[in-house]
Amino acid sequence: MALKLKQIVEDFAKGIKKSDGLKPIAINIRSKKPFRPGIGPHSEKQTITLVKEQLEEINPKIYERFCGEGIPYPFDSKKQCDICFGYEPDWEWAIEVKMLRFLGDNGKDNDNILMHILSPYSAHRSALTDCKKLINSGFNAKKGILIYGYGSDRWPLEPAIETFEILASNIVNLSNCEISEFNELTHPIHRSGKVFGWEIK
Repeated sequence: MALKLKQIVEDFAKGIKKSDGLKPIAINIRSKKPFRPGIGPHSEKQTITLVKEQLEEINPKIYERFCGEGIPYPFDSKKQCDICFGYEPDWEWAIEVKMLRFLGDNGKDNDNILMHILSPYSAHRSALTDCKKLINSGFNAKKGILIYGYGSDRWPLEPAIETFEILASNIVNLSNCEISEFNELTHPIHRSGKVFGWEIK
């Protein structure tokens, strides 16, 4: 049975929740001091790794095919795709993942976060430029963008997501957005959020 985007989005959200239940502790790269427990302070790459470790428990019949992170692009091996599902080299899905986190561990604003979602410059490796990168990747697979974010009353996720959809639609053909929520997380700042996913063509 083909793996659908809706299930990927829902299971990624479950993976965030399940990983958070282990109360993982991220380390500040600069100070080397630990952040408060919870998945929220972890980097994008760390979060993908933590979620990946939980997917096989969530649905082993599907995710025993999960092939990890950092899959080289066929047309440019210097670039790597965050997640691929299926059997190499005939992947079923090639998906790039981005994090949208407006607040830091201390509750202060993360002022440059929108650059990682909306920047039109390839050097910033944004969700927007990932759309074009995937189209030109050489993967003979369905291609998708997944954005997971931690929301707050002051910084709701939806305006940034709506802006991404408008900009990305000028570059690629986006499917309807699939959304799944997660909540009651461990960290006092990053308590809840959503996962958004699109197939791009």
